[in-house]
Amino acid sequence: MKQWRLDTENQTLVLSSNNNRLPCVIYWGHRLSSHENLDELKKASKKDWGDNLLDQVPELSILPEQSANFSGQLGCKIRNIHGHLLSPKFVFHSDKLESASLTLIFKDKALGLTYTAYVNAMKDNDVYALSSKVESKDKVILEWLSAPVIEVTQASEEMVDYGGHWSGEFRRQVTPWVTGIHLRESRVGTTSHAHFPGLIVPTIESSENAGSCYGFHYGWSGGHRMIAEQLQDGRRQIQFGNTENSELIPGESFKTAKLYICHSNNGMGGLGSIFRDFVANRIVDFPHDSIRPVHYNCWEAVYFNHNIDELKEIASIAADIGAERFVLDDGWFKGRNSANSSLGDWTVDNQKYPQGMHPLVSHIHSMGMTFGLWFEPEMVSPDSDLFRSHPDWILGEKDQALGREQYVLDISIKEVQEYLFKSIDKILNEYPIDYIKWDHNRVLPHPDASQTRALYRLLSRIRQAHPSLEIESCSSGGGRIDYGVLEHTQRVWLSDSNDALERLRIQHEALLWLPLSVTGSHVGPEVCHTSGRVLSMSFRAWVAAQRHMGFEMDPRELSLEDKLLLKSITKWWKENREWMMSANVLRLPCIDNSIVAEIQINSKDNHFVVFAGQNTASELSSSVSLVLAGLDSESMYNVSLINKNEIKSLGKSKEGLMTNNLRLSGQFLMTQGIQLPKIFPANMMVIEGDKAA
Repeated sequence: MKQWRLDTENQTLVLSSNNNRLPCVIYWGHRLSSHENLDELKKASKKDWGDNLLDQVPELSILPEQSANFSGQLGCKIRNIHGHLLSPKFVFHSDKLESASLTLIFKDKALGLTYTAYVNAMKDNDVYALSSKVESKDKVILEWLSAPVIEVTQASEEMVDYGGHWSGEFRRQVTPWVTGIHLRESRVGTTSHAHFPGLIVPTIESSENAGSCYGFHYGWSGGHRMIAEQLQDGRRQIQFGNTENSELIPGESFKTAKLYICHSNNGMGGLGSIFRDFVANRIVDFPHDSIRPVHYNCWEAVYFNHNIDELKEIASIAADIGAERFVLDDGWFKGRNSANSSLGDWTVDNQKYPQGMHPLVSHIHSMGMTFGLWFEPEMVSPDSDLFRSHPDWILGEKDQALGREQYVLDISIKEVQEYLFKSIDKILNEYPIDYIKWDHNRVLPHPDASQTRALYRLLSRIRQAHPSLEIESCSSGGGRIDYGVLEHTQRVWLSDSNDALERLRIQHEALLWLPLSVTGSHVGPEVCHTSGRVLSMSFRAWVAAQRHMGFEMDPRELSLEDKLLLKSITKWWKENREWMMSANVLRLPCIDNSIVAEIQINSKDNHFVVFAGQNTASELSSSVSLVLAGLDSESMYNVSLINKNEIKSLGKSKEGLMTNNLRLSGQFLMTQGIQLPKIFPANMMVIEGDKAA
């Protein structure tokens, strides 16, 4: 019997192997005592069984095997060249245990297969990264390989994951545990709008900010699959891996992406704090330590109608309001007058820009802003010079259905990689560009892991050539958001919807996975272009101010009142952004489901801001209290509603936040809570608190 233990600051993961077979996870959770006897743990985890079953309970290992009589979903499916399913029997070969990592190698000598499991403990970040690798001496077809499989707690009634669609990402889904499998699979070749690769398993005693909770994220930007299975005996397993088949030839191997897991004793909010800190400090490589700039993106102002004089005018107004980065979106390159042509022809359109983009960029710089540019490198239009020259560069069949009037380039082809790198590199060398919005606006014709690996190589090569460059991952909004792409990018575009009501919900759910510093959020036009809703400037601006703030509308259309209000809220964001980007952020549940709220607390623990958005009409006739979290129960706080003059209120009361500044203890705020005003939907209450001297 062999055991291995890996600790992070607050967690312990224990693996145990019997008879040199593949190990099982016998403990994962809050950190165990250093005196814990692993042999005793193994005895305590031994399963009993009843009649009409095998004479032992088949082990749920990190790679469940058919040869071990496991009747659930297998962790690996391999066929020989004749199509016959193999039944590996992996036996211990070697291990390497260090303070923060474990490598386990198991072999099936008869079949010529080697399985390697990697477990890395990010001690300071409280996250484990797990991955698997398979090698074969003979040619085989690998249909499925899971990252190391985790047996999860039975003290849970449900699991939480996310569906969604274009302009409606991060839709929370709650699924009860029942016998059988819960399968999620993206087959569109990207992370996808519909299948965010994350899973939360809350225990029965957990709540938003208390209790034991388990989180999983698969850091891969291509097709992926998640299996959550409850066996007939009540045990549960979680598998994550790539969807596409791989043909292994001798000397080659297949390795999964990293499965990131963490446990929290502070509920979902605790998981969110761990994941956000991990992404900000371990995954994302910011080009420099600069403060996050206020964006301006011109897409919803001009679309494809680029005119230098108009763009200069727009840039001047945006800068006056407070923008610090101007992003020139789609429409700047040769022949690009609609979505139907020119993708792949990455040269500046000399009809729209007879002197190149230099006059526009110079003007933007004169306004004190940096310059960013939109690309969609992985795509090609049938009506383009590139396609006419290289129709053989597309991914998939020539008679495939188009998506957005475009094909996908097979960027795994060396010549395609070289063409794209040189095209982008030339633009970046000619113009002082500090930011790229990297878009991806259609699904792949079929899942293809080589596309994702080629994307990572291309992004790495561009960043190496231009180390000060920042890149945003956009895929029709939130179609490619995951920790794999965030190793190569520094910002994500959560959704193409600038509808602040929809954004409020999306940001609230994505908060569990993404730090504020990488989460772009823009103030859209008064009449939303994706929903048709008319929303106030106050609401639109405060929703954007919850994350990495920007604007995306025609500022020439703003009334003087709206312009001044946006300028004021932008000024507030600039004054607070530095501490907000590293704040402790907790979601605040409310008995009134029409309220979507969070608290952001600075690292000194002496200042907080609460954003409480009214997303629809309340079902209750009077106001409710919002219970805060994360404060010092012994301290007193001066609390005020800082935007009371912007709020449209239904209330009749002359008391409370609408008319008074209050002095309250942390204990009161975290138990009784604070009474919110009775307000109309599509209003945001912004409440600040400071520790009293």
